Amino acid sequence: MNDKQHTASGALGVALLLGGGLLSPVMARAEITESDFLNDVPVVLSASRLSQPVGEAPAAVTVIDQAMIRASGFRDIPDLFRLVPGFSVAYTRDNTWGVGYHGLADAFSRRMQVLIDGRSVYTAAFGEVPWSSLPLSIEDIERIEVVRGPNSATYGSNAFFGIISIITKDAAQVPGNHLSVQVGGQGMRGAMFRHGGGKDDLRYRLTVSDQRRDRFDSQMEKTATRHMDLRADYRLSPTDEISTTFALSRGDWRQGVVENEDFVDPVRRLDTGTEHFQLKFRRVLDPENEWSLQFYHARVRKEDDFVVPTPFGLVPVDYGYTQWREDIEFQMISRASERLRLVWGAEARWEGVKSPAYFYNKDARAGALYRLFGNAEWRPVPDWMIHAGALAEHHYLSGFDVSPRLAVNFLQSADHAFRASITQAYRSPTFFEAEGDLRFFTVNGNQVDRVFAPADGLQPERILSREVGYIGHVRPLRLQFDVRLFDDKVRRMMGSLDIGDDPGAVFPKLFQASNQHSVDIRGADVQLRWTPQRWLDLVMSYARVKIEAEEKDIAHSAPTHNFSALGIFKLADGWETSVGVYRVGAMYWLGDGDITKAFTRVDARLARRWKTAGHQMELALVGQNLGGRRYEEFRNDNLFGRRAYLSLMFDW
Repeated sequence: MNDKQHTASGALGVALLLGGGLLSPVMARAEITESDFLNDVPVVLSASRLSQPVGEAPAAVTVIDQAMIRASGFRDIPDLFRLVPGFSVAYTRDNTWGVGYHGLADAFSRRMQVLIDGRSVYTAAFGEVPWSSLPLSIEDIERIEVVRGPNSATYGSNAFFGIISIITKDAAQVPGNHLSVQVGGQGMRGAMFRHGGGKDDLRYRLTVSDQRRDRFDSQMEKTATRHMDLRADYRLSPTDEISTTFALSRGDWRQGVVENEDFVDPVRRLDTGTEHFQLKFRRVLDPENEWSLQFYHARVRKEDDFVVPTPFGLVPVDYGYTQWREDIEFQMISRASERLRLVWGAEARWEGVKSPAYFYNKDARAGALYRLFGNAEWRPVPDWMIHAGALAEHHYLSGFDVSPRLAVNFLQSADHAFRASITQAYRSPTFFEAEGDLRFFTVNGNQVDRVFAPADGLQPERILSREVGYIGHVRPLRLQFDVRLFDDKVRRMMGSLDIGDDPGAVFPKLFQASNQHSVDIRGADVQLRWTPQRWLDLVMSYARVKIEAEEKDIAHSAPTHNFSALGIFKLADGWETSVGVYRVGAMYWLGDGDITKAFTRVDARLARRWKTAGHQMELALVGQNLGGRRYEEFRNDNLFGRRAYLSLMFDW
């Protein structure tokens, strides 16, 4: 055993002893009943837009519930995906996160469709998800459903490798006031206040938050992000309800490499902002039939301008942009017969970007896309279920595509289900990939460099995915597990092709997006949840991935082995402790990333809840990377060391 493994193992042992040593009081006092272990498997919505148990869904789904969110000790939403098999997560720098699934991972989440209450949050210009500026508090999340596999048949382009669907709490779920405060090492400060009010048919919740982070020692990564989120739910009649959300965030960020004022990444200040308005009307005709109409507007803004000295003179740089989206969607759910359920609908979207720097000498880039979708769930006999669905889409950059899916589920019993499916999905180019033109000029107007040029005939990426899966619930062992075997063939993968060489330029290469790669990805995902006693909840995941590609970097863009385990121990007198272990193999982060070494990270949380004067309180201590050995995140100089924070929560 090497030093790193020994250190990690020692930290894990200490954490487990901490949890296990406190268990005996609760073991002696708790009365365990059969109902504690025979809960149904989760019901999910995101795989097909139909409510269904995970064993009857046409795709593999991981559910991150509130117990897992709280026990993990994570305060940043992307960190939660460390609990999902096959996911790679890293804070990159420049206040962005890399979140990838089964490889091809870079500083953006461009191959995952990310939804918040049905609203897409990826940006049209770069395909990124602005994780650091989402106007959403982790305490307001009800659950997260992660569809592990292509799902364009349900949600269109960008649901290329899967779906991350974040569902927030209804206003009626959070009456009264909630205050939480965090303080810890590495500049961590946080405060969040929520008020839930209203009565009868009208309920609302208002959340305000201020979060501050200082990520790494070697770089300037200080962030201060504030947000406000207002949601109101109004029941118009026994059949009709309307929900509205208005949210905005503002960020005052510092980023760059300390003592490095060169052209690449000087220390600078950013001003960021996001906002959205969402309105949804829902009519429930009966338990099996309903329709809904949703509209939302979203806007993302960044101001990032500075001046860099070069051998050619002062060069003003402006990485700022404004992006926007308006979207309207109709959806109908109906039961056509006792054996057949249907969901169908249509969506229209207008989105664009304005950025003089990224799109030289061009006005705002904008376009409209249109979608028609339908999914059918047919049960010809009680033990078999057939899912068939497709989405037809016309995209402003890539034209017309159809994404079909066919899945068959064999329901051996209420506790055991087998699934086989085949699906095809697409990822449309972003505005920057298709039309980006990035140049730099001196203050006198002389061009000193051109680093990116518009593409020529760029086509959407395509994936053909085949999988088999098994969902099991072994009640005598109080064990639930999910196994997925997959074979994904990615064609026309977009990459940056060097099309020129200007020896006199600061950067002597000129890049252009092109469909230059074919990639085959095979492997297995496994996840399980074991609850042998009422006081113990163990969640584990493992993934093995093999990537075949001509380019070496792509072939190593996912760790071969990826493992996580989260143990939750419910103790006596309101005490709870949890231990998280995350083992990630070596991998290469595409784009601006590096080859990062394998690491094992151990986190632990110790908390106590109690009531005072009828009010609920909780005090928690969270330690992260307790092994002590710093590990690399995304880049070799992004070193994540041991850190801890205290959290205080108060409900009244």
